[in-house]
Amino acid sequence: MQNISPASRLTLWLERSRELAAALDWLAPLAVRLVFGYFWLETGWAKLHNLDGFAGRFAQWGIPFPELSALACAIVEFGGGALMMLGLATRLTMLPMIVNMLVALLVVVLPGVSTLDEFVELDEVLYVLVFLWLLIAGPGRVSLDHWLAHRFTARPLAAGS
Repeated sequence: MQNISPASRLTLWLERSRELAAALDWLAPLAVRLVFGYFWLETGWAKLHNLDGFAGRFAQWGIPFPELSALACAIVEFGGGALMMLGLATRLTMLPMIVNMLVALLVVVLPGVSTLDEFVELDEVLYVLVFLWLLIAGPGRVSLDHWLAHRFTARPLAAGS
């Protein structure tokens, strides 16, 4: 291996890095789903156990039907967090999660934002981007969605079978 040129070593290292990344492509979506899902499960749980307080805040923000809106928000966050962690109905679940965050952004947060720097530093922007990523990319291989898709879809026969 001493006769290998630096360019060949770099090429070999890059190929091995790509192989390792491909073998671990399940890890990032799983980690994001578990951590992010738990975060939303927990925030939804807190809202469910203090609906009067959250409804009061919703009323202060001018959100229509504050009691119903607080309950809907709590259910979306709690249920969405649980489904996200499981990787179940992930893409469908991201739609109400995105809507929930867009309402928070438009009604509560954006009125106090005056610069692009303030906007990109908002937690809610990051939340929407993660939800959008999961909506587009899906939950990954280590998910109930993936398992169900492979369990209940017809698999083509391998060549020569």
